[in-house]
Amino acid sequence: MIRRSILIFALVGAAALVGCEKVEKPKPTPTPAPQWLMANVEEGRDYVAIKDGTPFEAAPGKIEVAEVFGYTCPHCAHFEPLVEAWRGKQKDDVKFVAVPAPFGNWWMPYAKAYYAAQELDLADKTHTAMFNAIHVDRSLPGAPNTATDQQIAQFYARFGADATEFARRMESAPVQMKLQRANAFIERTGTDGTPTMIVDGKYRVTGASPEDTLRIVDALVARERAAH
Repeated sequence: MIRRSILIFALVGAAALVGCEKVEKPKPTPTPAPQWLMANVEEGRDYVAIKDGTPFEAAPGKIEVAEVFGYTCPHCAHFEPLVEAWRGKQKDDVKFVAVPAPFGNWWMPYAKAYYAAQELDLADKTHTAMFNAIHVDRSLPGAPNTATDQQIAQFYARFGADATEFARRMESAPVQMKLQRANAFIERTGTDGTPTMIVDGKYRVTGASPEDTLRIVDALVARERAAH
């Protein structure tokens, strides 16, 4: 995991019913998570409980799994195919959210690019290709070099974007707002490196390896599913 403390500067009802009484339906008893799944997951060793934690993008009936990542992070590049395989096995109640870390320096242009691509419906299509461009093909600069908006825009032009428009969107107000929101989530979850997985905004996973991280994520997802 890359630690930003070493590499970078931190960025920053109830409804009233008139004339009738609201009757609550009895809630079903939650099904406990399988003991074999939870037996080896411990707070303090495998995850950190986040006080008053909330998801990045809450959705009714969904268990959110957020990954804080950076395109220039080699550990994230190694983790990416494992995450993709894991996502393909999840039930419909699991919502995966990628959160680019706007830590500064060489991280920032790629975080802007992710959100610009998201606005153009290109983020999913280009996610793996971006990792490959930086870490495999080396057609885009990685740490400690900082990519320009124009270099990045040319990459997205290969996927149908207009390069001039893409560069403009990277500096747009909507993208800046998304970066601020991502930074706020990173701050409140205590995330200081990438990749970091956060389950339902409540648990920051601290696995010993990529495989161990996903094992812990599965256990915490099962816990949340049993509690819903």
